Amino acid sequence: MGNFLQYALTGLSAGSLYALVALGLVLIHRSARVLNFAHADVATLGTFAAFAVVSRGQSLWVALPLALATGATVATLFYFGAVVPAVRKGANPLGLVILTIGLALIIQGFTVWGWGAEPDRFPFPLSDSKVWQVGPVFVSELAVGTFVAAGVAGLLLYLLTQRTRLGLAMRATSENLPAAQTLGIPTRAVLAFSWGTAAALAVVAGVFLAPALLLDPFFMLDPMFKGLAAAVLGGLNSLPGAVLGSLVLGVAESLFGGYVALEFKSSLAFVLIVAVLLVRPEGLLGKEFQERV
Repeated sequence: MGNFLQYALTGLSAGSLYALVALGLVLIHRSARVLNFAHADVATLGTFAAFAVVSRGQSLWVALPLALATGATVATLFYFGAVVPAVRKGANPLGLVILTIGLALIIQGFTVWGWGAEPDRFPFPLSDSKVWQVGPVFVSELAVGTFVAAGVAGLLLYLLTQRTRLGLAMRATSENLPAAQTLGIPTRAVLAFSWGTAAALAVVAGVFLAPALLLDPFFMLDPMFKGLAAAVLGGLNSLPGAVLGSLVLGVAESLFGGYVALEFKSSLAFVLIVAVLLVRPEGLLGKEFQERV
């Protein structure tokens, strides 16, 4: 029983970070109907911005706002500089996906040029080697920080989308863009804010993943695919579904790796997707999207 609880707790810790990535992907997909394949690379750039500050002796509380601002600014500039002109010229969803892939390659090149391709350690105030025993399980200082950071970010996103006028505008824009424009909602500003918020969520995930992994220009690719898998599992148009899918995926991966085979742990995400989508094509909490004309 102790091993089961330990594996489940480890899975919840990983799933909480997957959730931040998945929430950003769902937020953009709901608003722009496009999968952002530059999501991981924007998070990587923001994490390296934090690394540059922390490695010079500054506090994480100084580095984290800079990292969030870096990710949000890059995503917002990309929206205004590439997505809006492409949409004006009638780009289809596949064309927009190609644009995000292009942004990903640009950021990868810039990151390698700026920091090199050699893995590095992220100096972090929380340690994954300092642990506390709670009953039959052990909890690391970093895992506690991860839970808190993911919980705070998720709560702020919930309050934003459900309790503010800006959140109401975001929901209206994602539901029916022409109707939102007719009502006088500044849809481009709302969509740009959605892109920036999504990037900031992914940066939080990157900053808390970096201490547990070696920091390199590609360290967020695996979490990106896990976040995408979790978003599809929960439903690409459902923010609660993204959280549920992420936690289910994180726990299932940890239990599978602990009891069955660690080598096939990463493959489980896609097995789960196939199994769930055969039964519910829209995901666990997703709803079938109907285009309004």
